[in-house]
Amino acid sequence: MSEAHETPEGQVGAQTGGQVADAVRGNWVDRLAPPFTRPYLRLSRADRPIGTWLLLLPCWWALFLAATAQGDGLGLRELWLFAGSAIGAFLMRGAGCTWNDITDRDFDAAVARTRSRPIPSGQVRVKQALIWLVAQALAAFAILLTFNLNAIILGVASLATVAIYPFAKRFTWWPQVFLGLAFNWGALLLWTAQTGQLGLPAILLYLGGISWTLFYDTIYAHQDREDDALIGVKSTARLFAENTRAWLRGFLVATVVLLGLAVVTALGAASPLALVLAVAGIWGMGWHMLWQLQRLDIDDAENCLRLFRANRDTGLIPALFFAAAALV
Repeated sequence: MSEAHETPEGQVGAQTGGQVADAVRGNWVDRLAPPFTRPYLRLSRADRPIGTWLLLLPCWWALFLAATAQGDGLGLRELWLFAGSAIGAFLMRGAGCTWNDITDRDFDAAVARTRSRPIPSGQVRVKQALIWLVAQALAAFAILLTFNLNAIILGVASLATVAIYPFAKRFTWWPQVFLGLAFNWGALLLWTAQTGQLGLPAILLYLGGISWTLFYDTIYAHQDREDDALIGVKSTARLFAENTRAWLRGFLVATVVLLGLAVVTALGAASPLALVLAVAGIWGMGWHMLWQLQRLDIDDAENCLRLFRANRDTGLIPALFFAAAALV
């Protein structure tokens, strides 16, 4: 049993029925999942689906943009890549969160927002969490094996970014960059799964996604700014402090420019309508990010969490427009 289980915070799970503090109220895990599965589903963040969306959406950007560039439309192969990436994102997000909670269990026990998570609250032991981690990773690997060889190699390589991320906040003020490296890898993977090889548009999508991650995860990190300072955890929220708005504005511009370059690079030979639709998706994303920036209050944790969750819609905007471009 880890040290975190023996702290007073270890009683949190029993006192709250196991619900995690920042989970969506009334989520399906707390209401519908069999009781014995709930601690593991909470460990995978199934009660907080926003992370799965943020991991998945760059996959869909790349898939739809690649399909548009090839001019073949959306067929059965694309349908499987669409569904397989969704299942894989759910599994790998769960595996990544499980690994994150194993490595961060002592930090989580010291932070008000995270001490109710399954490991520090005593719902799951570290050995059980490791078994659950392996099970999720193997299930995701089974899906990856249905992709082409180059995509499989890229998928395996992504494990390095997943493994490193939880430790980044210990040695750099920029852990959000490492999160971006991991969370946007799907842009490289799905482009390769669709086209058979890595291309410049995928790299530009990847870089744009990293900039987007810096935007939304800096907002997210402002929830824990004070606790992080007390325990010595680094983040861009602490680094930027009162200059956060200026930095976020820069990330907004970088995201729009990089994704715009990806679209233009990919769709140079596509129909004008497809190009217009794809560019419109990028502009829509930029306006949604600006909407967040106008409403941001870095000193209000609930405001930060609400705006962070709004990034599902931010990323869905280009995904839907790219899908429309693939269909014209």
